[in-house]
Amino acid sequence: MIERIWAGKSPLYLLLLPLSWLYGLVSGAIRLSYRLGLKTSWRAPVPVVVVGNLTAGGNGKTPVVIWLVEQLQQRGIRVGVVSRGYGGKAESYPLLLDQSTTTDQAGDEPVLIYQRTHAAVAVAPRRSDAVKMLVEKVQPQLIITDDGLQHYALARDKEIVVIDGVRRFGNGWWLPAGPMRERAGRLASVDAIITNGGDAKTGEISMALHPGDAVNLLTGERRPVNTLENVVAMAGIGHPPRFFATLRQCGVTPLETVSLADHQALSESDVVKLVQAQQTLLMTEKDAVKCRAFVEGHDNWWYLPVDAQLAQPQADELLQSLLALVR
Repeated sequence: MIERIWAGKSPLYLLLLPLSWLYGLVSGAIRLSYRLGLKTSWRAPVPVVVVGNLTAGGNGKTPVVIWLVEQLQQRGIRVGVVSRGYGGKAESYPLLLDQSTTTDQAGDEPVLIYQRTHAAVAVAPRRSDAVKMLVEKVQPQLIITDDGLQHYALARDKEIVVIDGVRRFGNGWWLPAGPMRERAGRLASVDAIITNGGDAKTGEISMALHPGDAVNLLTGERRPVNTLENVVAMAGIGHPPRFFATLRQCGVTPLETVSLADHQALSESDVVKLVQAQQTLLMTEKDAVKCRAFVEGHDNWWYLPVDAQLAQPQADELLQSLLALVR
């Protein structure tokens, strides 16, 4: 229902407009207070790049963070990543991730970024605390913050916004009547706009998510995803239909699709009941990092990794602008 409301396909958004006006008033006042100097932002001793969005979840932000980290690492840059760690609850903050860190402690996205890139990743509700830990422990040359476009307490040197190119901004209203955290006019002040799917507009960098081979959670075996049989597909991401559409584009027609809430906590019993004997459970990589804690004995659980691919030459120009910060 909420997808229909946000997409402008239901007039029920009118009932939520008073709450949206309040949201817009509060968020606008917060931003204005920083612009006027009534509140001050903390500036790190190293460059900080924010990768965020204007709408609520499901835009492809985390694959962009992974792409940026990997590209900078290939160019010899020591990159750190900070996150609020949404969905996790550590005993203390800030938390520097290691091989033993669970999604219950740090949240699913930070663990995913850490496992994919092996970069230093720190989480804390107050992002400046995570930045300070990275500076003290690993001396990064550049820090990328996963989300936090609206977290003005942390000063930034570059702002990158990721847009869902198909859904764009829906009905254009603030939460909860619409999907907007900030209005679309905010794009005029950011340094780069990356458009995931759909048609990129002038000045935007086109991006596509390309799936790799399916990976078995228990054994690590890789095989073409269209060779899996009797597939039940599970997605606990911001926009599950995108994952299911990707599977169909790969030649996979699931017996059933299961949509879960973004960042939803999972237990072994939750997952086991989704498939029967002789069926294959296929999930997103974001779900897989949560399921690794109890994968033992389940050799029919697979996940499909995806990689962001950005259009050239705009992608290289973006990277060069980040390298210039380090120099």
